[in-house]
Amino acid sequence: MEVTQKKILVAEKQASTGQFIADQLTLLGYKVLLVNNGQDAMLLFTKEQLDLIVLNTMLPKLDGYEVCYRIRTNSQVPIILLSSLVNISDRVLGFELGADDYLTKPFSLRELESRIKSILHRSSPKHEKSQKKRQQKILFGDLIIDMSTKVTAKGKKEIKLSRIEHSILELLIENAGKKLSRTMILENIWGYKPERYIDTRIVDVNICRLRSKIEDNPSKPDLIVTARGKGYMFEKY
Repeated sequence: MEVTQKKILVAEKQASTGQFIADQLTLLGYKVLLVNNGQDAMLLFTKEQLDLIVLNTMLPKLDGYEVCYRIRTNSQVPIILLSSLVNISDRVLGFELGADDYLTKPFSLRELESRIKSILHRSSPKHEKSQKKRQQKILFGDLIIDMSTKVTAKGKKEIKLSRIEHSILELLIENAGKKLSRTMILENIWGYKPERYIDTRIVDVNICRLRSKIEDNPSKPDLIVTARGKGYMFEKY
């Protein structure tokens, strides 16, 4: 049986860097589409069935943040942002716009490969099938989590969660009453160990977004509480 190649769009403003990434990913068996500006990235996104997108944040014509924002309005295709900007605020912005991961330059190609493999594994049909073996519906007060359809609702109102947010919520619920460290959440959801403290910031940003969607009062959460000096915990009901 023929194995379908995963299709990755690489949008990198520096021609040499973009070509190097494309060549290496091609050697790993991926089908790579390479562009050097945001407008062409959006054009290919609308024409191609992509499995993952790698975006430089400083693309000409349309920067990577704007491309990420536009894609997230109608698609959950995995997005990895690449940037030479190291400020926490830049990372936070990327995550708030819906990026699945964020790598600062310089980075090793092996690290990028690892992030790509982890994200593609989470979004693979086999992984989705294994998720469906879990309990189908879980209730916490008026919060309803349907594991099979990945639909979350509060009362009669459906809540739109990203794939990452839903995965974090499932992990917390499965370990309700247990304190989960940021590192543990990062390893389980993103599939890699943090090399620096700043790497765990992605967890805080997504927890904040989750709280804003499912908590009655996000500033005083009742469901996802902070475990001081540890990480986070889903309150056991």
